Amino acid sequence: MLKSKTFVKKTRSGGVLKVVREHYLRDDIWCGSEVCTECKQDSTVLQRDACIESSLCPYPHYLVPDTNVVLHQIDVLEDPVIRNVIILQTVLQEVRHRSAPVYKRLKDIIHEQGRHFYTFTNEHHRETFIEREPGESANDQNDRAIRVAVKWYSQHLKTPESGPDGLKVVLLTNDQGNKLKAEETGVVVYKFDEYIKSLIGNPELVDCLALSNDDKNEITSSKVLFPEHLPLSKVQAGIKSGSFLQGTFRASRDNYLEATVFVQGEGEDSTEVLIQGLQNLNRAVHQDVVAVQLLPKNQWVAPSSVVLQDDGAAKDDNVDEDEEEKVLTGALTETARRATGKVVGIIKRNWRPFCGMLNVSQIKESTRHLFTPADRRIPRIRIETRQASTLAGQRIMVAIDGWPKDSRYPNGHFVRSLGAAGEKDTEEEVLLLEHDVPHQAFSQAVLSFLPKMPWSITPEDMAQRQDLRHLTVCSVDPPGCTDIDDALHCRELENGKLEVGVHIADVSHFIRPGNALDKEAANRGTTVYLCGKRIDMVPELLSSNLCSLRSNVERFAFSCIWEMNHKAEILKTRFTKSVINSKASLTYAEAQMRIDDANKNDDITESLRGLNKLAKILKKKRIENGALTLSSLEVRFHMDSETHDPIDLQTKELMETNSMVEEFMLLANISVAQKIYEEFPESALLRKHPAPPPSNYDILIKAAKSKNVMIHTDSAKALADSLDGAKVDGFQYFNTLLRILATRCMMQAVYFCSGMDSDFHHYGLASPIYTHFTSPIRRYADIIVHRLLAVAIGADSTYPDLMDKHKQSALCNNLNYRHKMSQYAQRSSVAFHTQLFFKTRGILNEKGFVLFVRKNAIIVLIPKFGLEGTVFFDSKDKASPNLVFDEEGPTLKVEQHTFHIFDQVKVTISLDDSNIQHQKIRMALIEPVIPGVSVPAPEAEPQAKKRKLDR
Repeated sequence: MLKSKTFVKKTRSGGVLKVVREHYLRDDIWCGSEVCTECKQDSTVLQRDACIESSLCPYPHYLVPDTNVVLHQIDVLEDPVIRNVIILQTVLQEVRHRSAPVYKRLKDIIHEQGRHFYTFTNEHHRETFIEREPGESANDQNDRAIRVAVKWYSQHLKTPESGPDGLKVVLLTNDQGNKLKAEETGVVVYKFDEYIKSLIGNPELVDCLALSNDDKNEITSSKVLFPEHLPLSKVQAGIKSGSFLQGTFRASRDNYLEATVFVQGEGEDSTEVLIQGLQNLNRAVHQDVVAVQLLPKNQWVAPSSVVLQDDGAAKDDNVDEDEEEKVLTGALTETARRATGKVVGIIKRNWRPFCGMLNVSQIKESTRHLFTPADRRIPRIRIETRQASTLAGQRIMVAIDGWPKDSRYPNGHFVRSLGAAGEKDTEEEVLLLEHDVPHQAFSQAVLSFLPKMPWSITPEDMAQRQDLRHLTVCSVDPPGCTDIDDALHCRELENGKLEVGVHIADVSHFIRPGNALDKEAANRGTTVYLCGKRIDMVPELLSSNLCSLRSNVERFAFSCIWEMNHKAEILKTRFTKSVINSKASLTYAEAQMRIDDANKNDDITESLRGLNKLAKILKKKRIENGALTLSSLEVRFHMDSETHDPIDLQTKELMETNSMVEEFMLLANISVAQKIYEEFPESALLRKHPAPPPSNYDILIKAAKSKNVMIHTDSAKALADSLDGAKVDGFQYFNTLLRILATRCMMQAVYFCSGMDSDFHHYGLASPIYTHFTSPIRRYADIIVHRLLAVAIGADSTYPDLMDKHKQSALCNNLNYRHKMSQYAQRSSVAFHTQLFFKTRGILNEKGFVLFVRKNAIIVLIPKFGLEGTVFFDSKDKASPNLVFDEEGPTLKVEQHTFHIFDQVKVTISLDDSNIQHQKIRMALIEPVIPGVSVPAPEAEPQAKKRKLDR
């Protein structure tokens, strides 16, 4: 049976296009139920014994949620208790259009066999298809389609022997109008929350309910605390006229009364608008897309230099005006005022489930409690739960439902518990969830695209590749590395020149465009390395086995081979798909020992020496061209083999071999970037590092000036030369500190598509063009670069998305996001393991250097541990010392002593675990001695002796 759908749509040019689509109706769309005797179905999803214990529905029943139930109550639907659910095509399509994250979560539930969720294509079934009635809205038509489908199911599954307690089909909705109309047609219908509250064996599910409008009205006060948000129509008109700006809201970690809104402009015209005070923040949450209105210039202020310590106490519904006044007054005395505004409307909420802990209410028997998120940028959330005593001391997840103008905090609901706070597995889960790191096990759909084992290289494979198994190839990596991306070789040719090869794992051979494995890798974007754990981008069979260039096994590689002279000048470059057999998998230390041992003269050692010699020349040339050599302290933990807790902590030492590998990886990346851009000027995936704006260098210049050293920042070359010459007599660590500070001034390097940008320059490397080619096991960008290079040399065929610059650009946005979150997750993992390390150490005394000076604190770097901490000089418990902050220095005068950047201090280091959610390293000043501020040096030695006895 054929129907036609007719609709009109607006074209880009402003015209109107009439579209007519054929719509086929069928009789052979089955109901999916075991009860059915009419449908000729081979398999069923919905069970005969569909029993969920409910006081409202004491009979077997199937559930049919409407669209709004799915959109707002997905947390409940994900619970395993909810089974035998019919998801109508009408609902699925509307959810897909309105929320991609909820749609994905719903599809995941449907694919779980044990959940018995069945998708019924009601819009193509002859008896459930409906046509739109005159004057009927799209929303009303969808509601009617759902009612018609539920009515059909009820009649279709009714059997003579079913009786009053037979199987029924229950519609779940929160729309009162839809409920009344369903009741009029004889459909069994309940509000979603009343059905969930009727579940006898699962009272905890009530906590997961998103608040309805009625509930929201119940828990708000009569006092209006915030300005009304403007409707979207007014917001859009204001943005178009220029009276409002659209941007991303970024809350401050250090000050809950302050935020910035990043307004994206053309090229380098992006700006940041400062927002201060609860009224001006106006219920925006970190990462929301908002509309801001600039305040008059005489109301502009500077960012506050006050570090507000979070005391963990829950405030009531009154805005803390004293606290706000203190911050704003401090800001008004600053000289460097910035564009300041207020939030007038919300364009897009970017809410997600947040991890954190419950602040149990002091009111006995109360079910309303405040939840404190782990991320300090997120406000506290008010939730209703009857499990407060159980959840106290646990890490939990909570979702926001809304934030009324008469509520100090947003309202939300409990999602699930993650485990006891402070436990290693729980904290690791929190860390991954908070940084949006995909870490679920790879699905069967993804694993189905892996090669079947046992795997081997076939004669057909060899015919399409260059055989390089005879070359003395070896890999050099950190200890314990199993995902070996790269290997190297160097040999002398008959013509006296040198052949150098960089051989990279050929991951793109195993991951083909568009399949489930490729989509999963593209979504993950990068492998995430935590302390003692790795979250792979691709399944382990590839990352640690078939793609890993381990020694003494044959592996596919993508090789970049140069012919060079002894001055490291490139004479020829070629790229080829190859087969290699690595002769050794070495650590940096093992490779260094081979190079340094004069008694070793085997082929591997000679190859390493040749590579090392060339690498030194390449590095010298790079630095002469203006490449920066910056510094950041990376730490390495030594783990207990049984408990996996850190037992030692030290900064990583870099060797010549680290630099050797780095130089050839950089050279390969540059060579490949040139090749793919030459072949595909519109769709090459490249990487750039923007030059920092001059203001970024202010702190570096001031810090150097305080030691009578001049730093020039006109160009990367000028900066590099200044850093090389920066020395202070008797202060050996000065240059390293300066380079650490210079690293903080840099912009983030990003991926981009060549057809969407004109500035390709990589500032840090002083290279006009750059990409990532050398780590395809752990970076998806490299897989795309491999595909581009393979097409360029005729080793593989192209596909549409590879040449689509808009899709490449969208992919780059995801890769940049994943890469950034991976770095944050790694830092958080180091911070957590540092806390574990200090938990058993008691109090330690260490020397450090002042890295930054604030209004009420100094930030101290402890080089021995690569650790940063804050020494506060104002306290709520005792009278604060006399503080004078000079922004120009910057300096902080505490009583009679003045602190400058890079001053040497001595501090006590201990773990402050008074707030279990936000445990932190606490530092207190020992030297210089300031009466009433410094603490006497405690004895750290007995603790060390005790630890030896314990072990």
